[in-house]
Amino acid sequence: MQHDVQTADFSYGSASDSSGLPARVAIFADRSSWRSQAAEDLGGAGFRTIDGGSLQSLIEGPIALLGDVVMIDCPAIEGGALAALARLDMRVAQSGAKLIVSTSIDALDDVFAALDQSDPQIMVQPSRAERIVAVGRVLAEIADPRVREMSEEDRLSLLHLSRQVDAIASKLEGLSDRRFAPTGEGRSGTSDEAGPAPLAAVGGVASAEPARRKGGAFALPDPRHVRRIIASRQARAKFFEDELFADPAWDMLLDLTAAYAEDQRVSVTSLCIAAMVPATTALRWIKQLVENGVFLRVADPSDKRRAFVVLSDRSRDAMARYFAEVETPMLQQAA
Repeated sequence: MQHDVQTADFSYGSASDSSGLPARVAIFADRSSWRSQAAEDLGGAGFRTIDGGSLQSLIEGPIALLGDVVMIDCPAIEGGALAALARLDMRVAQSGAKLIVSTSIDALDDVFAALDQSDPQIMVQPSRAERIVAVGRVLAEIADPRVREMSEEDRLSLLHLSRQVDAIASKLEGLSDRRFAPTGEGRSGTSDEAGPAPLAAVGGVASAEPARRKGGAFALPDPRHVRRIIASRQARAKFFEDELFADPAWDMLLDLTAAYAEDQRVSVTSLCIAAMVPATTALRWIKQLVENGVFLRVADPSDKRRAFVVLSDRSRDAMARYFAEVETPMLQQAA
């Protein structure tokens, strides 16, 4: 049975939906302690919460009440979890609600592939503060539809602001009860299991003159050259703090450019690793870049449970021109 969880630990005013009523957040998780903690934190921030029960309840019987926002915890894909996610994804998309999913890096690819209709916000091992920030972020879109009409520049500015909010949330988390704190997301610059070849192992200098496609359009550069750029960017972490050079959009563009030239498909997990920022931050960038047409989400034709991220045609052409006009002349000078 679903019930409202009442909490009043703080003196915040109630967060409201588009109609001005206190916003409701439906919480689904197999771990009752996770549901209780999320309800406590969100209630203290002024949200009404609905205890939706376990993920199994999404499979058995009707989904009676979703709320303005649906938050679920799915750290592992076991049993009927995929079926539950697929059903919830369709129901949320039809209702116009907003979906927030907490998962693990191990389950990320499966979760990403299962949620292809509801435009969810996916977080990897979020902190308690990050969960509250996520709800506020999606409710801002519900309350102000103009958010959906932002220009690409405005969206990117919002992402930069979100990254600053993430940093604040992390500091807040350090002051709170850490009973359910994640073990940490870690950072790695590799885009696949083996990772890009180190500088000394790439061997030779990539061709300074890029090949041309039919019609005179520039082709993408030798992927070894792109991987060498990626490796040099990663090497900065040996001497400086990662945060000084965080540029996830460019790091992901480079990784997808190399992967396309190598005829390799890139999973969302690999792309998050390539971004060299926490996975939750990378996922937010991926979501926005897909919405802006920079990246495309492509289903695996041989396995509907998998999905990949690729460069759009215009992004591919833009990267080819960038390397032809900027990187290649620099490479020629170095040679």
